[in-house]
Amino acid sequence: MKKELSVLLVFVEAGSGTDGPVLLGGSGTRGSVSFMKDRVMNALIKRAQFAIPPLSLMILSSVDVPGVTQTICDLRFESFPSGEQWDLVGISVQTGAVRPAFELAARLRRGGMKVVLGGPYVSIFPDHCREHADVLVIGEADDIWREVLTDLRSGELKKEYRAGTFPDLSVRRQVTKSALDISRYFTTNVVQTTRGCPYNCDFCTVHVMNGHKLRHRSIPDIVAEVERFLEEDRRIFFFLDDTINADEDYASRLFSELTRMNIRWVGQATTALGENPRLLDCFVRSGCGALLVGIESLADASNHAHRKFHNPADRQAACIKAIRRAGICVYGSFIYGLDGDTLAMPGVIEAFIEKTGIDVPGINLLRPIPGTEVFSRLAAEGRLLHSSNDHDAFRFSWGQEMLYLPKRIPLESFIPSYTGMTRRVFTFRKAIERARHAPTLQSAVLMFNLFYVHMYSLSRKDLQRQFLERGLSGPVPSGERAFS
Repeated sequence: MKKELSVLLVFVEAGSGTDGPVLLGGSGTRGSVSFMKDRVMNALIKRAQFAIPPLSLMILSSVDVPGVTQTICDLRFESFPSGEQWDLVGISVQTGAVRPAFELAARLRRGGMKVVLGGPYVSIFPDHCREHADVLVIGEADDIWREVLTDLRSGELKKEYRAGTFPDLSVRRQVTKSALDISRYFTTNVVQTTRGCPYNCDFCTVHVMNGHKLRHRSIPDIVAEVERFLEEDRRIFFFLDDTINADEDYASRLFSELTRMNIRWVGQATTALGENPRLLDCFVRSGCGALLVGIESLADASNHAHRKFHNPADRQAACIKAIRRAGICVYGSFIYGLDGDTLAMPGVIEAFIEKTGIDVPGINLLRPIPGTEVFSRLAAEGRLLHSSNDHDAFRFSWGQEMLYLPKRIPLESFIPSYTGMTRRVFTFRKAIERARHAPTLQSAVLMFNLFYVHMYSLSRKDLQRQFLERGLSGPVPSGERAFS
């Protein structure tokens, strides 16, 4: 009788940003009180704000092959289980955490374990990954992971498994939580209903990874999954679709069905939802509490320069106000530093936040992600601050470093303008005010805003360090402390 084979699926923690909210340059000479405060805040952020399991590994761990047991190790919240020998370790490589993934793979292989690498970075850059793994999985793995496990069982693992086509999401694939420690997370009710994106923003990897055609899961399968998930975890649901209202008819039918489930949920949508009263009402009745909306720039010229055409600037305020009037909180995500932006943009963003009452603002720096069109274009224009071949330099961080040269704003002016804006937007007083005026989920809104006070303070310290290291000297608006 063959022994049971053990497979460990690993999600790697990034060294910065939301996975590792720490100063990029280390703690330096910070005092013990500041150090302890940062540690407490970092633990709270991980446990409360971002503590949802990686859905991709939930999907893979749900593939049942006799004789194979799968476990998930989420390095954001636990240490790697040392001393154990696994028959296969699968590592999901994110484009913002390449180096730690490769370092872990090397350590495991030196210990005699077989390593399979997959995930977004492997799918986009397989040639960069082959030397770091025994096996590569390229593309969406829903249909090929069973083949990997079957070959492992028979001792015939191949060097490479490649998805020839996108998986048909209408085929029923039951997702389970058996590989998770449910108590570790804020919620484990993570559901995806569609994949792909009909839009073509040049800074986004979604259409690069998942295609432009929207693929849909069966509505009855989703309803059954929600019912099953509720048996183990009655907390809030996260619908992880990149645009939950991209297909308005499908979304209306789905959430009409979910209305009877009496759940609370959050997701991501375009602001166009505010112009569809019928769908907006359906979202409210089905339990929607908050939506992240990608506003990016408030100048059409900037959005159009990055191939984002579906959110005209002159309609954004009315749409956001309509969503909030309906009783849904809005997380408004901005990008400062797009190609049409000028030094006037911070004032425009701040006025817009006040005018619309956005409950949680997020003000990001453009991050050129390897594999995106904007990365290739900025490299060709000589505007990247690191070699285009050094993908690890383009790690994920929480607005903590500049990775490129803005088109219309000198770097020595841009950094103080950004840090000055975040210092004004993210204060304890404004955090409390936003929570008080939130249409619902007031405690969550307060939590997010208070955490952002902390996160953007780290951002300013790291940007100050970068500013000084590059020998920059730029203007700071009168009466302001741009980096404090």
